Amino acid sequence: MQFDAIPIWKEAPFLRLLIPFAAGILLQWNFKFGDEVGFLGTAGSSILLVLFSLKTITSRFKMYWLSGVFLNCLFLFAGSMLTFSKDGAAQQILLSRKYAASPIIIARLNEPLSEKAKSFKAQASIQMLGVQDSLFASNGDIIIYLQKDSTTPGQSSRLASLGYGSTIVFKKKLQPIKGSGNPGSFNYQRYCAFQGIYYQVYLKTTEYEMLPRGNVNPFREFVFRTRTKTIAILQQYIPSDKESGLAEALLIGYKDDLDKGLVQSYSNTGVLHIIAVSGLHVGLVYWLINCMLHFLNNIRKLRFLKPVLIIAALWIFCFLAGGSPSVLRSAVMFTFIVLGQNISRKISIYNSLAGSAFFLLCYNPFWLWDAGFQLSYAAVLSIIIFMKPIYNSLFIENKLLDALWKLNSVTLSAQVLTVPICLYYFHQFPNFFLITNFIAVPLSSIILIGELLLCVVSVVPVIATKLGWLLKWLIWLMNSFIERFDRLPFSVFQNIQLSIMQVISIYLIITGLAIWIMKKKAIAIAAALVAVLIFGVIRSHWLWTVKYQRILIVYNIPFQQSIDFIEGNKYFFKGDSALNGEGFAQNFHLKPSRTAYQLVHNDSLPSLIYNQECYVFNSRRVMVVESPLPEITSQEKIDVDVIIISKSPKLSIADLNDCFNCKQIVVDASNPLWKISKWKVECDALEIPCHVVSENGAFVMNMN
Repeated sequence: MQFDAIPIWKEAPFLRLLIPFAAGILLQWNFKFGDEVGFLGTAGSSILLVLFSLKTITSRFKMYWLSGVFLNCLFLFAGSMLTFSKDGAAQQILLSRKYAASPIIIARLNEPLSEKAKSFKAQASIQMLGVQDSLFASNGDIIIYLQKDSTTPGQSSRLASLGYGSTIVFKKKLQPIKGSGNPGSFNYQRYCAFQGIYYQVYLKTTEYEMLPRGNVNPFREFVFRTRTKTIAILQQYIPSDKESGLAEALLIGYKDDLDKGLVQSYSNTGVLHIIAVSGLHVGLVYWLINCMLHFLNNIRKLRFLKPVLIIAALWIFCFLAGGSPSVLRSAVMFTFIVLGQNISRKISIYNSLAGSAFFLLCYNPFWLWDAGFQLSYAAVLSIIIFMKPIYNSLFIENKLLDALWKLNSVTLSAQVLTVPICLYYFHQFPNFFLITNFIAVPLSSIILIGELLLCVVSVVPVIATKLGWLLKWLIWLMNSFIERFDRLPFSVFQNIQLSIMQVISIYLIITGLAIWIMKKKAIAIAAALVAVLIFGVIRSHWLWTVKYQRILIVYNIPFQQSIDFIEGNKYFFKGDSALNGEGFAQNFHLKPSRTAYQLVHNDSLPSLIYNQECYVFNSRRVMVVESPLPEITSQEKIDVDVIIISKSPKLSIADLNDCFNCKQIVVDASNPLWKISKWKVECDALEIPCHVVSENGAFVMNMN
């Protein structure tokens, strides 16, 4: 969006390439075209462009629009072809054939071990496969979980010796990565697939052996060693666990030591971006280096050094922060901005943003679905468009108050285009975001600068100790401020559910209002009102659907029974009592679904009748079998729509088949794997449909 005389598509030519390129990515992912479509489309468009360029100037001028059509088609098909090449679905089929025989696998760790509750985790690359006494080279990334067992002699020292570049050998079948399939939940399977990872393996202490360390990337090894040393410095001079955990996340994005309750408080108050190393941190480093090198502007012969040093500093910080996708994207974005500002003073910031986005999508087209990618560009674009109008709307003579208002203007402007994305992904709105950002952003910036300084002066323990004490106090102050606001009534508006079409409608409303306010065009407000009408129609239809929904859900929660009977916006829960609280399992597995269906708990439902483990729900019979079947004297089978087998009862499918005419059997995740396998075989033999939630995801059935 641009409100100057020059249209945005002429001022930012990269934007004209980015739009069809992104469209090609979306089309390929949703419709799964073959590789020949992208190849033939790209080749055909290129040939047509060449032929068009050979025409006379007069002909090209008369039919100038054809070049635009061919160019858009070229980048659309290029986006499709690139997405196909990055999509590992075909590779997954090939890998599954290789791993089906459970060969010997030699893998190298791509990162240091990350400690989890019951295991250690690391991403690894397969180096060699051994089948029938033969070794051959292979590739492909996997996730390895190593058993954490303090009772095994020597295991601690063994795990301590594992790190980046370590090579292990094991013989165990890889398991496909699967998501829970619970409605509204985070799609972990797709997240890993977007990174080219489809398999995982859990190894006990006795199931793998270490091999001599092979060749490693010296730069990556330097980065990991620097991160380890940085963490050690922060833990030494900021000894409090809660404060040092936040210091690690703030400086280098290391989140393993973060307090989960503190993370939730930062999320509820709208300042979670502070502890996610991303554009805010890279922007602060850019500002610091820019200020430090300001004197080079006055030295003509050395002026060229400024952008070089700024870009070098950005990328050094990027790699020291772990090189996560979010910080990499921010570094690329600021690199394009710095280059654009120094190559030509007239270059458009929109062109720099579009160019960096195009470059990033060429590297990984699946970042288009990444919430961090979307929020980074939405925030920067929002600040560029709306910061000045918001700031200029209020004139303040006092310089200190004016500086504070300018800071608030940045915060407010960033929210304009990021709020719809946040509502879509996180389903909540922090009501006190303006106050918390007003305090937390400058305070966290001071802390970040202090942490950088601490790393520099750590060679002088006396100074480092005093600086560490000051940082600990500042972090404690910020944490206390955030946690106190989190405890206030109505601190967060939760359970917001938006569809893609509703989000698009909101952006159309924002666009129309912005053009109307800034350009005073009446047609813009008319377009905004039409968008409001579209949003209202979509919302009303969705609320009508919610009002009359009747759904049965058997959730996929490891080792737990969890069943929801849904009628309208109310649900009746049958399951383990551990899931009734506000714990991790409830928030991670159940809350997203209940938010998606806009549900509130109810102890009874009008259409639900319960009688001896049999639920009659809207005239459908649902049996929950948790114990051996009692003896049934009647010779007639009982008609049942769904049988849910839960909590490992002693029975066979043949026993169920003798008693019931069942249309569907569901085996929940509270049953052991060996019983699940046995019941699956029996169901196949009796030709009874069987849904195993631990393999197929949550069971969702419309009961209308």
